[in-house]
Amino acid sequence: MNPRPAVMAASGAVAGAAAGFGFALVHGLMISDIWFSLPALLIAGALCGLCLGWTYGLLFPAPDLAGWLKYNGLYLGMFALIAVVSELLYEPVITLGELMAGGPAPVHLFARTLPLVVVSTFGMAAIIYRLYGRSGEQFVAILITCTVLALLLGLNISLMGLVFVPASSYYVIAETFGLILALDLVYAGVFAGLEWKRLSGRRVVSTGRDPDHREAGRLFRE
Repeated sequence: MNPRPAVMAASGAVAGAAAGFGFALVHGLMISDIWFSLPALLIAGALCGLCLGWTYGLLFPAPDLAGWLKYNGLYLGMFALIAVVSELLYEPVITLGELMAGGPAPVHLFARTLPLVVVSTFGMAAIIYRLYGRSGEQFVAILITCTVLALLLGLNISLMGLVFVPASSYYVIAETFGLILALDLVYAGVFAGLEWKRLSGRRVVSTGRDPDHREAGRLFRE
């Protein structure tokens, strides 16, 4: 049994937790103090990171840095797609000030955008499987990853079309996507550091017991 997906899942969890910490730090410096939510951010980051690392290990017989960065970019594309479609589909029903005033989570708004999130999740899973998948097991893994990312990160983005944002507050939208980009860059960078030997091609990963990856392992050099 190929151990790489499990090892990369562990690296992904560590990198995701680091990204969650980085998100809290940047948010505190640029917007507001959210250290009270650090435990939730660490757990969410670890879960997202674990799934991304796991599926990358499953899908790529010969991991490399360029492939890793492209793979991360696809998921960023999913969030951008959710935001664009939300803006096209929905009319504003709440102001940005009301949304940011605090209080209970706007569950009724999430319910309205849930169909968009579901369709985007399955659509993104289908695209990634089309590009890299080879088996039913891999499709299930991709779908799980897309679902976790959509639920933990995509739900908030799906609300964009329901929120009225005055021109004077457009910077908030820019900050939101800037934070998501920073979150992904920290995650991708920490993961690359943890998995550098594999991603840089300086290690033979095949043991001769995994017929699906023997040939790929020969491409690596000491």
